[in-house]
Amino acid sequence: MVLWIVLLCSSFMACNNNPNRHGFKERIIASGADSKEFAEKLSAIFPDMDSSDSKKHIVTIADNMRYAYELNQYAPLWLSSGKPNSATEKFLSELDNIQWDGIDPERYHLSALKQLRDNFNAKNADVNYLINFDTTFTNSYLLAAHDLLMGEIVLKTVDSLWYHKNDSSWTAPEHLVAKDANFPSLDIYRSKVPTYTLLRDQYQFYAKLQSDSTLMADINKLQGGYMPKKGDESISYIIKTEMPWANNESDTMSEWQQMVENYQYYNDIHASGKLDSFTLARLARTPQQINDAIKLNMERVRWMQQNIGDLYIIVDVPVMELFFRKGGENVMHMRTVVGKPERQTPSLDANMANVVINPPWGVPPTIMKKDVMPGMSKSGLKYLKTKGLKVYDHKGNEIDASRVTEKNYKQYVFRQDPGDDNALGYVKFNLPNKWDIYLHDTPHRNDFPKRNRFLSSGCIRLEQPQQMALYILGELENKRYTQERLDSVIQTHKTRWEILKTKIPVHVLYLTTFEDTTGQHLRFIRDIYNRDAAVLSALK
Repeated sequence: MVLWIVLLCSSFMACNNNPNRHGFKERIIASGADSKEFAEKLSAIFPDMDSSDSKKHIVTIADNMRYAYELNQYAPLWLSSGKPNSATEKFLSELDNIQWDGIDPERYHLSALKQLRDNFNAKNADVNYLINFDTTFTNSYLLAAHDLLMGEIVLKTVDSLWYHKNDSSWTAPEHLVAKDANFPSLDIYRSKVPTYTLLRDQYQFYAKLQSDSTLMADINKLQGGYMPKKGDESISYIIKTEMPWANNESDTMSEWQQMVENYQYYNDIHASGKLDSFTLARLARTPQQINDAIKLNMERVRWMQQNIGDLYIIVDVPVMELFFRKGGENVMHMRTVVGKPERQTPSLDANMANVVINPPWGVPPTIMKKDVMPGMSKSGLKYLKTKGLKVYDHKGNEIDASRVTEKNYKQYVFRQDPGDDNALGYVKFNLPNKWDIYLHDTPHRNDFPKRNRFLSSGCIRLEQPQQMALYILGELENKRYTQERLDSVIQTHKTRWEILKTKIPVHVLYLTTFEDTTGQHLRFIRDIYNRDAAVLSALK
């Protein structure tokens, strides 16, 4: 359930960082407020919720705050015996730490909260002041919890092709009032996807590099037009400081060339070992610019579900690679071919339903419109024969292709029989989804050594489909599948469906900072679909 918390501004909440505007420094002298008075005044502040509709979601900060205080019988959450409790200090510390998630702590009024704490005087605080204190902390906590769990921005406003669902459960009010637990750390709302942990660690690493005066001076030289030569000490310092793991491990290559090639690999640049214009442009980025890339991808991971389990497949579209993981390890890793910029592969998640050996290929609507019909207009029936396409009505009966026209082609199904030239190759992995995206083999094997592999019409072509089929069917499904048996089935040219019992989630993502195969270092990838700028702009 996606919940978009909106900030409720009223006389008792922090609506900006001016500590005097809403009474943060006011001290109304009173004889002291008992718990009954606190509860009565607090309950009167919030608007009534419509309890008649059992399906109504709690969607605003006011609703969430009312719910939290209802659970707590309208007693204070951040005060004990009329003064701030230990939870306030822990929360302030964690709120300061949220900067490493690429989020500005002032989004939650950290400075104002600290002033409330520092200026607190129990002797000169009446019930209104106590309510102001307590609700301001609660407001900030719930908003921070939401942003960590669901993301800061409404994703559809910045990426219309992100369909990966976030089905994380919203339980922040319950966590906040739990009597049998300590302060509910913000960490419980952070993504448990391993990529997020690495992104967060690297964000902190690069943030600290901003204080390296030598590094910043070398970067400023490059930004000023300095043209380094092979062996330049400034280049060596930048690479070794930003990527200390990029060391020479080759007996046949000079230390300089190996270092530059490693840097190029981790920045998605052709690994030539030479200081070309692309490499120099990357080297001239400041740590803050690097962190902008990390920040926007942390936000994307927050759009996913919080925990994706121990067995799953990730296809990262910009990396153009597949990672099959079990128990935190890569059991398979391979290159992929993804959608062209004009036919982009969307971000989605689905469980693999079956493995199809010798799949027929039904031409999808986009390819019909943009490829098949123009081909028929140019070459007639010869085009269909060349592509091995047959035409069927919706009852499955083959028809004479000469009956097809530009006006009636939607009435028919165009299909390619299994075989050596089938567009899906010998193996297909079905992922039920409304965009008809799936993983498959391909007869175009010469595409995988290419650096630019955004060549498909949206589906994902695999470098090692047969190996993946054997792993799934043999290791995970415990079926007696060997390469020999698979070869024999393929040679029949008859379609065979293997329904899966094992749940294998497949996550198709668009992350332009993603881990290497060790899972310990980040790669900075080209934004092949130009989606980064909109996300970063919204975050800023």
